[in-house]
Amino acid sequence: MNNDTPLILIVEDDKRLMEINSQALETEGYGIKCAFTLKEARFLLEDQDPDVILLDVKMPDGSGFDFCREIRERSSAAIIFLTSVTETESELEGLVAGGDDYLRKPYGIKLLRARVKRSLKKARKTPQFITRGPFSLNIVSSQAFADNEDLLLTQKEFAVLLLLAQSEGKIYSAEEIWENVWGYSELHDKNALQMTISRLRTKIEETGYTITAYRMQGYAFEKS
Repeated sequence: MNNDTPLILIVEDDKRLMEINSQALETEGYGIKCAFTLKEARFLLEDQDPDVILLDVKMPDGSGFDFCREIRERSSAAIIFLTSVTETESELEGLVAGGDDYLRKPYGIKLLRARVKRSLKKARKTPQFITRGPFSLNIVSSQAFADNEDLLLTQKEFAVLLLLAQSEGKIYSAEEIWENVWGYSELHDKNALQMTISRLRTKIEETGYTITAYRMQGYAFEKS
């Protein structure tokens, strides 16, 4: 397979659906890897770096949501959940876990192809590293370094710093930060956001940068 060929990993225990999805995506020129269990998927991910992962939520050996969190520790692959669950809470859980998109079963082949194509376009626009001043942010591993020292950020702290640092000096409202980092707005927790930013300020206080709070406006990443 050509190194430029996008690789799709399908994690699905329904063999018939696996066959349909594989054939539909192979005709688009994608490379395909298949896993019928999470155990098989873990094995494949040891030496494969897929561009997109189609992940069934309910697998025989575990939860797709939990596996998504596991994947996010080492991969920036786009993750599209495949599920028959229709509750909004389930979709929110998937997005918070690190998923990028949702397809509810039964879905059409054209929709599947369109979602995969869109995910590939987004993934190719995302660099692995972003640097700002003394900071180097590794998007794949969710690690932030200042002058080559690991800041030991939590996942949420890293996501907030990444959002703000990408547009130095820009003021983001609390609602914008919440929706970008936590993935939804209905359960906006003001205290959780303030505590996350407070911890971030402490961890970056020796770097020459800070996160400034602007009354009634929001927060900005800028030189201290």
